[in-house]
Amino acid sequence: MAARADEAFRHEVAGWMHEHLQGRFAALRHRGGPGDEEADPALRKAWERELASGGWTCVGWPREHGGRGLSIAQQVIFHEEYARAGGPGRMGHIGEGLLGPTLIAYGTPEQQRRFLPQVVAGREFWAQGYSEPNAGSDLANVQTRAEPQRDGSWRVSGQKIWTSLAHESDWIFVLARSEPGSRGNKGLSFLLLPLRQSGIEIRPIRQLGGGSEFNEVFFDGARAEAGHLVGKPGEGWKVAMGLLDIERGVSTLGQQMHFLHEFEQVCTAARRSGRIAEPAIRARLAQAWSGLRVMRYNALRMLADGAELGLRREALIYKYYWSNWHRELGKLAMDVLGEDAAVISTDELSAALQKLFFFSRADTIYGGSNEIQLNLIAERGLGMPREPRGS
Repeated sequence: MAARADEAFRHEVAGWMHEHLQGRFAALRHRGGPGDEEADPALRKAWERELASGGWTCVGWPREHGGRGLSIAQQVIFHEEYARAGGPGRMGHIGEGLLGPTLIAYGTPEQQRRFLPQVVAGREFWAQGYSEPNAGSDLANVQTRAEPQRDGSWRVSGQKIWTSLAHESDWIFVLARSEPGSRGNKGLSFLLLPLRQSGIEIRPIRQLGGGSEFNEVFFDGARAEAGHLVGKPGEGWKVAMGLLDIERGVSTLGQQMHFLHEFEQVCTAARRSGRIAEPAIRARLAQAWSGLRVMRYNALRMLADGAELGLRREALIYKYYWSNWHRELGKLAMDVLGEDAAVISTDELSAALQKLFFFSRADTIYGGSNEIQLNLIAERGLGMPREPRGS
């Protein structure tokens, strides 16, 4: 019975996507993913509202918070069919996939009532204020300051960097140091700030591929209301780590479907160039396909207990694995294109593969570098001694 119900649900999702990714939204198919996040943001925001009209935003959230309360199995089906249909990169990803579940776990009822319905409806969009010039993989080195005011509000000063789509967002959640003299992961607070206020400046960062979806965000006395502190003062690290657990949740299956689409593009280019006949290229294509299957099976394994926070330790290897796999796919794409890879191309397929190569070079750096990921695997997953750190 469960299998039959899941199959019916799969047909429902696929049918809705086929019906609605038409007309003005047809141009969004397979657009807006990593490295392509600047693709028509206004239309993609309209697509978020289209999804909301069909009840297809926040599908895994509990019903009492506006979601569908789908099981893990059904969430997997939704993300797979969404990606299979060519659903565009989600403008609401940060709000739906990160901020929302964090507020459900740690937020007050007032915060939940204020922010969650706007995310469900596709009316407010969020950016993530974690990384800083000296606090990237070493997130505990955050130096952005939050100073409490007499009225209970907070004044925030400092800088965040690599802030995806901040220039298209309405709000940002910020990890800031709220206890003077504190060090490491102590004395941090998790704050919610509107981006459209005096005291905040957003500067786009031009990237190798030509886009600028990343930004620097400067805070000069920006204000967060008293009621927009998540958790207690000084508990920011606990909230921040809970959010990073969520980042390795069920949406990873949708990411893998996007990877599958890119892999198929590489195969198409290999056939077109004739390099599909080369044994070395065929072997690398087979290895890439095998890597996709490994990713899928591990994702299903790490979601097996249905947890959203405090995921199983299998999740610790996920970022390291997919980022290295994706970087290798980018290199394979260039080898398939051959000498044409070195020339800026107007050919749609070649340009897409060049963009894949450029963006995937950063995969093993952002979101925690390879070195940091290996430390996490060793220390948290295997219980090995902590790496010696300087004072």
